[in-house]
Amino acid sequence: MLVRGHERVLRWLVVVFLGVAGGQFAAAQTAGRSFDVVHYAAAIRPDVETGSVSGHVDIQLRFLSDGVAAIEFDRGELAIDDVRYQGQRLTFELTPRRVRVVLPAKARRDATGEISVSYHGKPQAGLQFVPDRRLVYTIFSTSQWLVCVDAPEDKATLDLEVTLPAGLLAAGPGTLVSERPGTDGTVVRRWQLTQSVSTYLFGFAAGRFTEVVAAHGKIALHYLGEGVSRDELNRIFRETPEMIEFFTGRAGLPLPADAYTQVLVEKTAGQEAAGFSLLSDAYGQAVLKEPTGVSLIAHELAHQWWGNLVTCRQWTHFWLNEGFATFMAAAYDEHRFGADAYRQDIERARVRYEEVRRHGGDRSLVFPDWTRPSAADRTIVYQKGAYVLHLLREQMGDEAFWTGIKRYTTAHAGQSVTTDDLKRSMEASSGSNLGAFFEKWVYVRQ
Repeated sequence: MLVRGHERVLRWLVVVFLGVAGGQFAAAQTAGRSFDVVHYAAAIRPDVETGSVSGHVDIQLRFLSDGVAAIEFDRGELAIDDVRYQGQRLTFELTPRRVRVVLPAKARRDATGEISVSYHGKPQAGLQFVPDRRLVYTIFSTSQWLVCVDAPEDKATLDLEVTLPAGLLAAGPGTLVSERPGTDGTVVRRWQLTQSVSTYLFGFAAGRFTEVVAAHGKIALHYLGEGVSRDELNRIFRETPEMIEFFTGRAGLPLPADAYTQVLVEKTAGQEAAGFSLLSDAYGQAVLKEPTGVSLIAHELAHQWWGNLVTCRQWTHFWLNEGFATFMAAAYDEHRFGADAYRQDIERARVRYEEVRRHGGDRSLVFPDWTRPSAADRTIVYQKGAYVLHLLREQMGDEAFWTGIKRYTTAHAGQSVTTDDLKRSMEASSGSNLGAFFEKWVYVRQ
């Protein structure tokens, strides 16, 4: 029974990972950026019936160099209505997926300022609408519904107001700080994120959900889904407290939030966000049929540490997010269901990787670019990434390996990292030079 359960969920994981939208990472890379965003204060209004969104965002920033005359933000396909700097209306230019703003005067290094942008649009991605279910939820990428710097290393805090129809339950980033009646039968909810995170982790979901409220120690847990009972939600997510305990031990750090919400929505490949995650209705049903098939739940929860707290500096190092979460899900299976479950997970990952390699698709885990990844590219990042971490574990031995993972996680908490940061942590733990291993398995130069 255990073997069949893991085969089922691993087939599921292959399908959902390959279903991730290829264009989600098309935000510009940030090498040489002239400014850093410190905080976003946004108010948005999604219209479930029309599939549209309107919004306003105040972007607080600090300039990183002298003589800055213009700056750019990611906007997806959003139309820009108005741009202001410190209240003064500015001229702007629309380029594909971006908006270029001309400043009223050249800025100086370390000066601060605030750009205010009003916008609207009908997102074709990034914001999912299901009108017959009054369901709306975010998915990659954030710039499809919020003008921002859509790059992983540019972390910022967030104040997010979302106006939604009354009668819906909602999940959002950070802490829900207020909920008040709006106009025309709406409710305005406001969430705050006081810890800086990457903008791809901003998001929300709202629908006619059933809710279960639970707890693990001081951590509040919320399980949301439509068309499922409270008992079914408890069964789907019953492993969550044990997963939190396991990942806390491996990371050496507690869950970086005082609450965690898991939401079932109509269709998603699985989406991590700041303090919550989205999984599909179909996946929830699969777990009800096979209770050991919880790898995707573990994968998304693992991102709260590896991805959200410790984040790849550029998408080219994306395996540090996804390879890690895939491996950590297998490690949880080992902890919960035994060594055979772990070996099955790793073998599935190896087989997927070997299939790509046989067809000439093997590549460095550190990509030269990551703007429109193919299915083979995603297999490298997810499955090969997990397999390489397994091989590193075998080479180092369990004690040194897990000590190195804890060192890497605690040393870089709240930061953006590259593969070299991982290498240095593992070398410090093992007391040996891992250059040959990384050259062969990470960079594929041997």
